[in-house]
Amino acid sequence: MSREAIYTETAPKAIGTYSQAVKVGTTVYLSGQIPLLPESMELVDGDMEAQIRQVFENLQAVAKAAGARLADVAKLNVFLTDLGDFPLVNQVMANYFVEPYPARAAVGVAALPKGARVEMDAVLVVADE
Repeated sequence: MSREAIYTETAPKAIGTYSQAVKVGTTVYLSGQIPLLPESMELVDGDMEAQIRQVFENLQAVAKAAGARLADVAKLNVFLTDLGDFPLVNQVMANYFVEPYPARAAVGVAALPKGARVEMDAVLVVADE
């Protein structure tokens, strides 16, 4: 089965040796997104809510480039430097997803790239072409 790298300029460029996403068959693996603004590659200004929203916007842009949408996410992984922000993730997530919600894990981590406080990655399934 072939693998296809997914790329869009509407999401932050990869800051390492990885693709924004990889599509294998009908499954798309989205790399971790932190709250970088695609145009500047700088962290979004603002509070934790702004960071969470930017991460969802970045994931949404990559999903769109793969021919999908956030509603196609089957599994979402959330990495937080402070698990006390988990209720805020739930609150913001409600603006991007409807039931049935994706399966999800939330993990507390010591640090994230560029000093971000949140990172998320996802696995989604797209329709057969």
